[in-house]
Amino acid sequence: MIGFRLFFIGIIASAILGAGVYVMKLQKDNAILKGNAIKMESAIADQQSLIVSQKKDFNDILDANKKMNELVTNLKRDLDELDKRFGKKNRDIGKLAIERTGAIERVINKGSDNATRCIEIASGSPLTEEEKNATKKTQINPECPSLANPNYVPY
Repeated sequence: MIGFRLFFIGIIASAILGAGVYVMKLQKDNAILKGNAIKMESAIADQQSLIVSQKKDFNDILDANKKMNELVTNLKRDLDELDKRFGKKNRDIGKLAIERTGAIERVINKGSDNATRCIEIASGSPLTEEEKNATKKTQINPECPSLANPNYVPY
């Protein structure tokens, strides 16, 4: 009987000891899971701030795209106007250059200067006060009036 009791006490002690080890393992696992949850919450917060940042960047890109499209439209319109001027009345620039060398040289040099200024403005150069205030046809840059002279209204 004493052997049976000792055996029974041994089983109970083993069960209690096993339960204690199991509880300690559960506590350790719980601490690891809490640490993982904190890391995951931090990662989620980082991802949400990244998403907000990406949305803002996307909207900025859309705005820049819209401005660029407006600029391209204006430049195309100005290019069409130039094409009309050069193609008017079947002009032969080569023949005119031979007949009136000095006049053509002045016109081409002035046109080149105006076109260079158009490229500078399209590349981000700020407008001068004279360009901003030009309202008459004699005051504007005829190569790109919509770009260089925002207050000019063709009449």
